[in-house]
Amino acid sequence: MSNLSTSTAEVEIVFCTACNWLLRSSWMAQEILSTFSSEIEKLSLVPSKDAGQFEIRVNGQIIWERKKDEGFPTVKELKQRVRDQINPDMDLGHVDGKK
Repeated sequence: MSNLSTSTAEVEIVFCTACNWLLRSSWMAQEILSTFSSEIEKLSLVPSKDAGQFEIRVNGQIIWERKKDEGFPTVKELKQRVRDQINPDMDLGHVDGKK
């Protein structure tokens, strides 16, 4: 049984190659895919020559920008922001904590 019909989101992680953020980016990609495997159609790691660039985009919309958001997201922030874009009603269990 396939969930491909529900897969609609495209996620891009844009990272500075000079800063050596490939490992961080691939770890975040793994976290996203492990949580949202049936909601994501495509996840891309996009190397950037722009110094210090680190952005996460969902369907073309920036949901995290390192310079604006002052650093990198925690796993909790990452999953919540992705969820808010692709499936706002999804319960993330312990990641959401008590409401």
